[in-house]
Amino acid sequence: MNAYARIAALTTAGVLAACALTACGGPDGGNAEGATSDRTLTVYAAASLTSAFEQIAADFEAAHEGVDVELSFAGSSDLVAQIQQGAPADVFASADTTNMDKLVADDLVTGSPTDFASNTLTIAVPPDNPAGVTSLADLAADDLNLVVCAPEVPCGAATERVEAAAGLTFSPVSEEQSVTDVLNKVITGEADAGLVYVTDVRGAGDRVEGIDFPESDDAINVYPVSALRDSAQPELAQEFVEAVLGPEGQRVLADAGFAGP
Repeated sequence: MNAYARIAALTTAGVLAACALTACGGPDGGNAEGATSDRTLTVYAAASLTSAFEQIAADFEAAHEGVDVELSFAGSSDLVAQIQQGAPADVFASADTTNMDKLVADDLVTGSPTDFASNTLTIAVPPDNPAGVTSLADLAADDLNLVVCAPEVPCGAATERVEAAAGLTFSPVSEEQSVTDVLNKVITGEADAGLVYVTDVRGAGDRVEGIDFPESDDAINVYPVSALRDSAQPELAQEFVEAVLGPEGQRVLADAGFAGP
């Protein structure tokens, strides 16, 4: 072998060794076995689902190596508006069927949404209940600092239904865009009472007290979930939906206080 051949052989050997050390491969940066890069799944979910979906997402990531679930929580109506405007979401879970129906009408979901849980309103008050609230009728008092959800938000629509069913007129000091905002105003003492879901009171622990009322049966919200048509990860999106509907997802939701659909 002449000198030029020996140099060429040594150079080739060096390149191969470097590739072995750095797992160089195709243009996607994968290794020789074709391993795929990490994937991100974006899930839009109603604010009341925060604690339950954080657990479901963690379990999903543990079962899907290389998958990162990004959760975005807000009022269902706000999330729908973002999706309609082209936000890159893969899955949507709504706190009512009305908002999900908007996406169905716009052909923005895959298949038919599936109901996976239900939730009921309750009254949240600070631990010492300074205003002495004991019933839904007490929320109509003129001197009560009441906070509710805005009408376009599922918890606000439910509030209007129980208000009408009971023949009452509320005069809230503010109307919030998510149920978690209502809850936070009660926790911080900015409100004497707020109408939230039973799951919110459970999740808040000893920071609030919950007062149930019979009229809540007139405003039970059913939660649907669906993969979205423009998902960048359609198969993975459907797998997340199935995780929500499956036994473990349903157990997590039940532990958080949700009832069946």
